[in-house]
Amino acid sequence: MYQISEKEEKFLKSLAEAFGPPGFEIDPIKIVKEYLRDIADELKHDNLGSLAAFKKGGSEKPTILVAGHSDEVGFMVTEVTKDGYIRFHPLGGWFDQVLLAQRVVIKTKKGFVQGVIASKPPHILKPEERGKVVTIDQMFIDVGATSKKEVEELGVKIGDPIVPWSPFNISPTGKTFFGKAFDDRIGVFVAAEVLKTLKTKNIEHPNTLVSAATVQEEVGLRGASTIAWLVKPDVAIITEVDIAGDVPGIPPHKAPSKLGKGPTIVSYDSSMIPNQRFREFVIQVAEEAKIPYQLSIVPRGGTDGGRIHLFMEGRPCIVIGVPTRHIHSHVSIVHKDDLENAVKLIIEVIKRLDQETVKSFTSF
Repeated sequence: MYQISEKEEKFLKSLAEAFGPPGFEIDPIKIVKEYLRDIADELKHDNLGSLAAFKKGGSEKPTILVAGHSDEVGFMVTEVTKDGYIRFHPLGGWFDQVLLAQRVVIKTKKGFVQGVIASKPPHILKPEERGKVVTIDQMFIDVGATSKKEVEELGVKIGDPIVPWSPFNISPTGKTFFGKAFDDRIGVFVAAEVLKTLKTKNIEHPNTLVSAATVQEEVGLRGASTIAWLVKPDVAIITEVDIAGDVPGIPPHKAPSKLGKGPTIVSYDSSMIPNQRFREFVIQVAEEAKIPYQLSIVPRGGTDGGRIHLFMEGRPCIVIGVPTRHIHSHVSIVHKDDLENAVKLIIEVIKRLDQETVKSFTSF
């Protein structure tokens, strides 16, 4: 029913390489808007910048929201030193140890400026300093300048956004993708592909689908609040990455999902316990449709579902994830099969979400 071809790979590449930390998501939002412009029945924005693409099915109700967030973890300029170095503040959660020696891009009023994250050279560290972790407050960005004036002439100023520089690429096997911003351009990709596939393949569904790209998730699920008021969903599916635990040093109970074994149905995260009837419904659909899936928990970290499930008097929500290695770093890895099966699973769920079924999730 759904396969990722060259066209979809190009779309994913453009999303991954787009510049869009929290509060600066205009580029990825534009990409999604252009991709769905001639496919969606209607496109709307909320006042924070989130995008909602509507597709009417066999009935106006229920309204099904499928949402991924368009922002990526990044940074913001906080100071330009007299010697021409740049201090920065994180936008979203970073593990300090993944930052040193990584290349970044600063977006200025004059264009993009490349730099590298650095710190005091190890050659001049005192013995007692060598065993200590270098924290972000001890780091700086070097753009190759020799003075504050040179940096300012490049257009850099306090408040300018920064993201990792990391080109998208496909492994030699063609089965795995490498790139930045997979958290959560992967979710945006899945949400868009669900709408596109329903439309282009003329798949019937007894509801109205809204595929959304939200903003500012990484700094407090902010776009989730406003998109809910724009769409007023009856039920929501949050499309996200999930932490792939198939790397050395992670016991299964810490992160059970693995690359290539199917999308995950998240049973718990720190922002939301999903509606249990909806969760069991999704599991049943996956088994009926013979789509591989994994059950997962995320003890730390939340999703847009944390806000959307509290909309008005409450909404049934579920998180469907794509296992991803090395999130919140310069390079993450996902498996093509998991992406395809995530799209397939959500389509099968949407085909079955009529008004009676959705009401059954909250009837007592």
